[in-house]
Amino acid sequence: MTGRQHTEGEPAAPHGDGGGVGGREVVRLAVVVGALGVVFGDIGTSPIYTLQTVFSPADPHPVPLTTDNVFGVVSLIFWSVTIIVTVTYVLLAMRADNDGEGGIMALITLVRRWNAPRGRRAAGALAALGIFGAALFFGDSMITPAISVLSAVEGLKVVQPSLEDLIVPITAAIIVALFAVQRRGTAAVGRVFGPVMIAWFLAIAACGVAGIARYPAILKALSPTYALEFLAGNFGIAFFALAAIVLAVTGAEALYADMGHFGRRSITRAWMILVFPACVLSYLGQGALVLADPTTISSPFFLLAPHWARWPIVLLATAATVIASQAVITGAFSVAAQAARLGYLPRLRITHTSASTIGQIYVPWINWLLLVSVLTLVFAFRTSAALAFAFGMAVICTITITTLLFFYVARLRWGAPTWLLVTSASVLLLIDGMFVAANLTKLLHGAWLPLLIGLTAFTIMTTWQRGRAIVTAERQRHEGSLTEFVAELADGTLPTSTVHGTAVFLNRGAQTAPLALRANVEHNHIRHQHVVILSVQTDPVPRVPAAERTTVDHLGHADDGVIHLTVRYGYTETPDIPAALQTLDPDQTEGQLDLDQASYFLSKIELRSGPDPTMARWRKHLFMATSHITADAAEQFGLPRDRTVIMGSHIDV
Repeated sequence: MTGRQHTEGEPAAPHGDGGGVGGREVVRLAVVVGALGVVFGDIGTSPIYTLQTVFSPADPHPVPLTTDNVFGVVSLIFWSVTIIVTVTYVLLAMRADNDGEGGIMALITLVRRWNAPRGRRAAGALAALGIFGAALFFGDSMITPAISVLSAVEGLKVVQPSLEDLIVPITAAIIVALFAVQRRGTAAVGRVFGPVMIAWFLAIAACGVAGIARYPAILKALSPTYALEFLAGNFGIAFFALAAIVLAVTGAEALYADMGHFGRRSITRAWMILVFPACVLSYLGQGALVLADPTTISSPFFLLAPHWARWPIVLLATAATVIASQAVITGAFSVAAQAARLGYLPRLRITHTSASTIGQIYVPWINWLLLVSVLTLVFAFRTSAALAFAFGMAVICTITITTLLFFYVARLRWGAPTWLLVTSASVLLLIDGMFVAANLTKLLHGAWLPLLIGLTAFTIMTTWQRGRAIVTAERQRHEGSLTEFVAELADGTLPTSTVHGTAVFLNRGAQTAPLALRANVEHNHIRHQHVVILSVQTDPVPRVPAAERTTVDHLGHADDGVIHLTVRYGYTETPDIPAALQTLDPDQTEGQLDLDQASYFLSKIELRSGPDPTMARWRKHLFMATSHITADAAEQFGLPRDRTVIMGSHIDV
């Protein structure tokens, strides 16, 4: 299988009918349903809280409830979703995939890969900005489950006010259950959630149509003139309203980050055919309801449903917001895994949960960190309204950075005309910039939270990248030249006794001698008959073709039994060293390797804070603390526990 065969993220059709049109359509439909169950929960549940937040009396800059303002707000919501989600993400950003993988980390990879020699400084700055965007996405992943589930469970106040005190405990229980099932994988979750989301979108569309029927004039809000008149004629009010209107586009980045799970085609079809129309109808219906009865502004989404349907809609909303949380959780898994493989986070334990779709993963450490963070937010803020402004800041900052990175990639990758790029980028970034500015006015009302989370995550990621570079340089100094070491072994400068068998030494590259091998030779004075110095290289692509998996270097001596092997993986693949060794031919390895009895050697490095001013002292301690979450190397690379030897050393940071 080549790296391009599954760029759409869709599993191969079953044997038997997979070659027929009907079989392929069934598979595509299944993937679309799965995407509905994982990708669109966040943006699909935005109608629950967006409109009521705009007109909330708790807002420090409230929007007066007038007919003109309702038309203007609904129109702004419609055009914001159209421009930011449909145009920026679905039509533009999702075309900038990295061999099928999406999200801000994929854009960073493309920026690093496609930057021209004269543009390296700009590419470096954009990559750093992208890392901050990825860091903000972690904040989004913490806030989304809290605000989404809270907003749905708050529907209990509408149908049964006496249950208000149970809202927070019920929300916490639902969130714990959601994170507990993550290890089963997105495919299993998607199969369960897909039909629920179909029912959800059909239900909110039906309620929206019923609301529109009461006040058909609301359809005029689809005209951009109402949005423009609202902005131009009431800018002082409209500007502050943008901080709440941005809630309508929450989930756009998760939609992009989850592209590797389900593919661009499936996500695009689901959005255009079902999700977008249903959300628009819901917003129009709520606007019509509020115009007909202004007292319903307290909870227009739930009050839009007929009285007999309010209990079912609360239960369905709760299920849908659980799915909304799923969208950003899977997105966080993807972003964290890509960041680790690109050197911005320690090596994390990653479980692939699908045999057919390689992008579906589970990252335990991220899962439990998110659980603790989400529960903390639920108990600290207690209402969705209190979290609304924090939510908007996380969303729009990530969207703005994604837009900027996309246009840079478009210029380098496709060579689009400069005038077209400048015009398009100016329009989209102006819109994004207005939303950012509006959310900055809410800094003291919760918008500081995602910025704090993002800054913390950004500091951790950049500190790890810097510390990793320092340790690599220091380790190279300790290890010495590999070619010189092998030459000394060959000419007898390093006297050793040869023992039968095969030894595999994991190393960072072909330039230096592994610390474990050097210790074996210099202190134990032995070497194995066959020595494989093995380096794992993570390429900035999702998958590496099998034909390009391994590269053998004889290190200048074709008959000494010592070789260097480079094993290449994409950043979405799980390394399996024994399996890679099995693919080697004896002619490549200077004889037959005894892989059934081979010993694997790992060099374990103990980090200490040294006197050199390589980093600020607090960053050194942060780097060392972060290193403790590094996944076990033997497990990460699929090494047999009973034949793995760990030899220690220390390095000053």
